[in-house]
Order: sequence, then structure tokens, then C-alpha cells
Amino acid sequence: MSRPLRVRFAPSPTGKLHLGNIRTAVVNWMHARSQGGQFLLRMDDTDTERSTQEYADGIVSDLKWLGLDWDDFARQSDRTDRYDLARDKLIADGRLYPCYETADELALKRKSQLQRGKPPIYDRAALDLSDEQKAAYEAEGRRPHWRFKLVDGDIDWEDLVRGPSHFEAQYLSDPVLIREDGRYLYTLSSVVDDIELDVTDIIRGEDHVANTAVQVQLFEALGGAVPTFGHLPLITDAEGQGLSKRLGSASVEQFKADGIEALAIVAYLAALGTPDAPKVATDVALLADGYDIGRYGRATPKASMDEVLQLNTRIIHALDFDLIADKLPGWDAQLWAALKNNVEQYAQAEEILGMVKGGVRPVIEDAVFIAEAATLLPEAWDQDTWKTWTDAVKEATGRKGKNLFMPLRLAITGQARGPEMATLLPLIDRARVLQRLAV
Repeated sequence: MSRPLRVRFAPSPTGKLHLGNIRTAVVNWMHARSQGGQFLLRMDDTDTERSTQEYADGIVSDLKWLGLDWDDFARQSDRTDRYDLARDKLIADGRLYPCYETADELALKRKSQLQRGKPPIYDRAALDLSDEQKAAYEAEGRRPHWRFKLVDGDIDWEDLVRGPSHFEAQYLSDPVLIREDGRYLYTLSSVVDDIELDVTDIIRGEDHVANTAVQVQLFEALGGAVPTFGHLPLITDAEGQGLSKRLGSASVEQFKADGIEALAIVAYLAALGTPDAPKVATDVALLADGYDIGRYGRATPKASMDEVLQLNTRIIHALDFDLIADKLPGWDAQLWAALKNNVEQYAQAEEILGMVKGGVRPVIEDAVFIAEAATLLPEAWDQDTWKTWTDAVKEATGRKGKNLFMPLRLAITGQARGPEMATLLPLIDRARVLQRLAV
């Protein structure tokens, strides 16, 4: 009987979420929700020097803003006793062994191997240490780091993104699982958590592929079921370079400040790397309908802030006014319905609102023409007012085209560009229009 699908997003609370790890969260959440599975949030906070509660709280807040809810929560700092048990089992089974080389000694070994044309793989010299030699190192004040002994042979898995994946264990270094100071490294703690928290699918960046090869053997050594893995190509910017600071390091806080909807971020990242266009949806749950992780390709996806902004515009136009009213002070549903297509970002809304309700500095270059046009302003105030007025002004003055329309626009709005005057004019109080036309 197959296990219910269960994924995890496991950020380290050592900084703010940025585009790369937001994407990992989005893909895991979409994969789970599309399959009726569960999404686990796990704080990988074993790095006590850099992890802070402030960052952990920020991650929780950011995920909530993005609309990525979770079904379970865990914190690695609460689970040290579970890692102790795993450590003891691996030592008892002969799969975890102490090593006493210093960082400098290891660097020298690697340099020597490379100079001889050999891969820089740990030589397992520590396995030959006698008890007396170990005691001598301990007496010197050295404390061991602990390595996991890999078993030679093929390591294979069917990757959700990369397809068939293969490593030969004899060409990998035995990984360090425990530091000299006794702290557990990600490789061990993550596998213990994934086993005990019943994670079935692990989806992460392709920079973890070699880790996966090691962890497959670690899952087996600890008696756990090996999960299904998926490794996504890492994102670059639109020019194919490493993500720029503006895009790659942008935090949720920055996206909010830029007036970008959470839906735009989630929809964009869910489609990035697939042949599909991002969905324009009014709820994050709708984005999971029909989601298929098999749509991701092997090519490096290029992220573009311009594309995010374009999608953001389409999404804010699709949202009900009630959902965005707090970002549009002074607006109402009727005004939004009439003018929303002129608002690409919320920052523009204030300027457009000013055209309707005040705050305009009229631009009048031909006072005689504007004065005559003001006398022809219709009493009827509806969707036909602009055409009725400009037809009358054209007949009275002989002006047409840009020479007719632009002076009127500048006098009423103070701007050479903006919403169509036929739409805008009826939204402005007639008395206000006359005031702006006054010379």
C-alpha cells in the first residue's frame, strides 16, 4: 500500500526568504496540493550561530502572505535526541566512524590528489587508526568529526525532473555527518526527519543531486523508505547570469514594497521552467488545479522581473475590488471597474485618482481656445459627454485631431497620457472640470 504523498519545505532561519527558496516552497506546495497530499514546514535551525527567532517568524509570516499554508510543523532544534539515536545506530552498525584530520590536513590531501590527477575523495585513513592512535589524538585536544561510510556500488533513482539518475558510490567522499563540536550536519538531520515525519517526496534544487546520492544510502542504513526525489534546475536572470541582487535576493518584504501581489509571485514561479504560461488566478488554490511537476524541463529557467510585473498587472485587473481595496485608498468599486486597465502598478493609482478627485495642475497653453471650449461643455454628464463636447468644439473652432484633443486633456488632467478621456471625463465632477478650464 502506497503512502499518502507528503512533502516538506525546510528553510534555515538564517535570513529572509528570497526568490530561489520561495520557488522551492511554491513547487513543493503545488505538488502536494495537486495530488491531495500534505505540506510540512520544517525549520532547519541547527545552525545556532546564525539562526534566529526573528528570521523564523519572518519565514512563517512570508509563507502566510504567499498563501502557502502547511499541514504540519517541525523544528530541528527540538529533535536532537532523535539524531542522537541515529548516530548511535550508525556507529553500532559500523557505518559512522571518527576522523581526526584537521582542516589544513584535509586540504593538503586534496591538493596532493589533484596534483596526481586523482579525484579529491577522502582516503578513509581514519578507518585504520588504532585505539591507541585515537587516544593520542584525544590527548592532544583533537576532537573527531564523524563520517558516514558509503558502500561501493550503483546508486540509482528515478528523478521527478531529471529522469533516471545514477551515481557510483566509490567515486564519492564519505560525507561528514557530525562536526568536531558535536553539531549534526544537514545530511544526517534531514534524513532522520524525513524518515520520522514520513516525507514521501523531496523536491529541491539540482545543487543537491550529489547530496541525494549520499542520502539514498543513509535512508537505507537507518531503515527508512527512500523517498521520491526531484531536482529543479537553478534559476538565472534574463541574460542567463546568476540572479541579480534585485531579483534573486528580493525578499517578500521587497515584493510587498513594490506593490506585487502574492498571487503573481506564486503563479510566476509555479510556471517558471515549464512550457506553460503562468496562470492568472484569483486564489492560490486555483493555481494547483492541473499542476504537473513533470512539466519542468532540464534547461535553466530565466527569471525576469519585467515578466513578474506584467503578470502582476493582469492579476490585479482580475481581482475583485474588495480584495485590493486596502491598496487603493480613495477608490471605490465603480471607479476601479472603469479605470483599472490604466493601473499597471498600485503606485500609479494615486496619480490617476488625482485626475478624478483633485490634485491636478492644469496645463493651458492657449487660454483663448480653452475658454471657448469651456463655454461648450455639455450639461449632460454621461459616457457620451466627451464625444458630444469635442464635436461641438471642433465645429466651433475648426480644430481637429491632436490639436483638438491634447489641449483639452492637458487642461483637465495636467498629463499628456492617461486613461481614455471618454472614460475619464464622466467620472470627474462637472464643476471641477469647469474649475480646471477656468483661465
